[in-house]
Amino acid sequence: MRSMLVVDHQADKAANAGPRPEPLSKEETPQYILKTYGYQVLYAKDEKTAELQMGSADAVIFHTPLNEVKALAKKLLKQKTAPVVWWCSAEAAASSASFCDDDVPVDGILTPSMSEHELHWALHFASKQCFERRQWLNERKQLEARLEERKWIDMAKGILCKIKNISEAEAYEVLRKQAMNERKRMVDVATSIVKVYQILQEQK
Repeated sequence: MRSMLVVDHQADKAANAGPRPEPLSKEETPQYILKTYGYQVLYAKDEKTAELQMGSADAVIFHTPLNEVKALAKKLLKQKTAPVVWWCSAEAAASSASFCDDDVPVDGILTPSMSEHELHWALHFASKQCFERRQWLNERKQLEARLEERKWIDMAKGILCKIKNISEAEAYEVLRKQAMNERKRMVDVATSIVKVYQILQEQK
């Protein structure tokens, strides 16, 4: 990862931030430190700029209160999958105390005190975490899709058992043969049966 998109909203905009430490000096900012360590830095102070630059970024680094990360990260990750990292300066940490229990999609944390090698390894593990999170989300979507398909098939079997007075096994075989004959997926045939049956029931 070489190209970093730094999203730097002003921490003093955060609600309930409480007392804030002194603002960062130039040498403590994520963009300065990342450039010093040889990374290409894309910089965004607002959502529109962040969205425009997302396509060129290998990772997104948020120097914002935690409560601002979730909504914007969701929008940016629709464009491209990339690690989401939080830059935990004293300023960002102080303004995030109220949000430590929030469900924030962060793959890793960086701090201004990290050496070049520490920062490199933190980004490396953030990249792995991002991959694993994406894989888990894909597996979850596939499982939910299979459960949804199972629901339609079970409903269709129930309807066929009732109408034709047959067993569940026989109803399954009817669905399977119909799907083969129509060259459709079994769930599509099942969905059609359920929807037609529901329409007929409503017309009674």
